[in-house]
Amino acid sequence: MGGTLRGSSGVFRGLWGCSESSGGGQRAPEGCGGAGGRGKKKKKGGKVFCFFFLNQPQIFNGDFVDRGSFSVEVILTLFGFKLLYPDHFHLLRGNHETDNMNQIYGFEGEVKAKYTAQMFALFSEVFEWLPLAQCINGKVLIMHGGLFSEDGVTLDDIRKIERNRQPPDSGPMCDLLWSDPQPQNGRSVSKRGVSCQFGPDVTKSFLERNRLDYIIRSHEVKPEGYEVAHDGKCVTVFSAPNYCDQMGNMGSYIHLRGGDLRPDFHQFTAVPHPNVKPMMYATPCCSWA
Repeated sequence: MGGTLRGSSGVFRGLWGCSESSGGGQRAPEGCGGAGGRGKKKKKGGKVFCFFFLNQPQIFNGDFVDRGSFSVEVILTLFGFKLLYPDHFHLLRGNHETDNMNQIYGFEGEVKAKYTAQMFALFSEVFEWLPLAQCINGKVLIMHGGLFSEDGVTLDDIRKIERNRQPPDSGPMCDLLWSDPQPQNGRSVSKRGVSCQFGPDVTKSFLERNRLDYIIRSHEVKPEGYEVAHDGKCVTVFSAPNYCDQMGNMGSYIHLRGGDLRPDFHQFTAVPHPNVKPMMYATPCCSWA
């Protein structure tokens, strides 16, 4: 397992903070707010499902670990696919690929229970090198959280973020992992206590400045597994059906089709999993960040 982690770290070190990829036609990419595999389905205790086709790019949009009790199995599967298919299989960092979240929500405890503290340190190192965003054909930007607390951020600014660290409490790196959309214009204080909430005008301004068509993000449970907001310019995809075995939501993934990369949504439901409860390794009395 150490070889898989060290190999993954080497692959991610060679990527920009905002990776670039192409799509459309027969090789249109698919985006998931989670992780998994086609044929052999992998599940993280009610956390994530998705599907993998070797003939088209796949993008998995962060939060691969925590809360569920099979995080180790999921993340090792993802890293294995990344090593096998580095040009087709893309992983982005979520707010739970961080030390403080892992300490509270179970991943650190799970790794230490199944392996060692040294192994958790290796996971932490790999997480720090995960890209923060992915731009598809110069049209669609994908990130885990959302847009920014301040105006003027460009794709070049995202590429230049020093990402091999734990995220700060504010700034562009924090926003990419933590922010959420809101229906009203402007910005407001986040309900999470970190980053901000951003309105349709913020999305419109960012897209125009960077000549993009729309953004895809994750980070929030949605009853149908996805949500289209901000006049179609802000799409949320959430790939964990019946989140933590109690939310009753659908999961979904997105297939980006055609030259304009129009989103085609695919929904799915949860299936039975081994009788191990979510949050088994989490710190008692934690909240739902």
